[in-house]
Amino acid sequence: MVSGMVLIFAALIAGYLVPITKKSLLDSIIKNTSRLVYIILALMGLSLSALDNLSENLQLIVQYTVVFFLCIGVCNLVCLPLLDKCFPVHSDSKQNKLPLVSMAIESAKLVLVVAGGLVIGLFFPVNIHIVESISQWILLLLLFLIGIQLRNSGLTLKQIILNKQGMLIAAVIVISSMVGGIVASQILGISVLKGLAMSSGFGWYSLSGILIGGAYGPIFGGASFLVELMRELFALILIPLIIGTRPLTAIGYAGATALDFTLPVIQTTGGVRCVPIAIVSGFILSLLVPVLMLFFISLAG
Repeated sequence: MVSGMVLIFAALIAGYLVPITKKSLLDSIIKNTSRLVYIILALMGLSLSALDNLSENLQLIVQYTVVFFLCIGVCNLVCLPLLDKCFPVHSDSKQNKLPLVSMAIESAKLVLVVAGGLVIGLFFPVNIHIVESISQWILLLLLFLIGIQLRNSGLTLKQIILNKQGMLIAAVIVISSMVGGIVASQILGISVLKGLAMSSGFGWYSLSGILIGGAYGPIFGGASFLVELMRELFALILIPLIIGTRPLTAIGYAGATALDFTLPVIQTTGGVRCVPIAIVSGFILSLLVPVLMLFFISLAG
């Protein structure tokens, strides 16, 4: 985890250190960033095609997934708009001027790219290790290009590192997710501590599935993975739709992925001024995932 964080921030800082004065070059970087988003989404679909078969106990896994996803998501989306009302942020994206149908189409494109990669992976043999390696390098390239845009956006380092909105988003996501986890545990008839552990993934589906699965077995592990995966996929739909009017809600719902995977989507649809907020909130939530999840697991014995 630490090495991943170092790489992420190294790519962003390296990009930030590159000054660009030529407008045409900067415009080209922005266009290529958008194109790379589609590539990494397709690779994500290929990765999904390599998942282990979850047919056993599928009904129970689906039940847990739906309940946790809805309870946590509703609590998040009830609380996050309060931040947009109290601490408004003005998006500089051109997409927020598009009609709703056009914005929905943009979201659908992102999901269809993921689905296309999934279909290809199901019908053709895929070396998952190569796919993951390529995805990692492309992600770092994306973050490097975003760093360049940050340098040339007029934002200061203080605005990037010390961001009040980002810290508030992380606090709201943690508290509202905990509430959602408690509600879900009562609906499903499981212990509150298990509910709190399940609600501590914040979008980090790979780590969540491993930690929860190791502690509570494959049913809970599979459900935890799917809950966070659905969060990420729903964030891809939600971000372009609402980031123009409710940027903090869009960034917040992305959870820990606002630091890495959904960061390029946030930048593309919401503008570069949303990036520092996403970095701070995503960084805090990423750090808290293993801490909170292991804490609640240890309390449950």
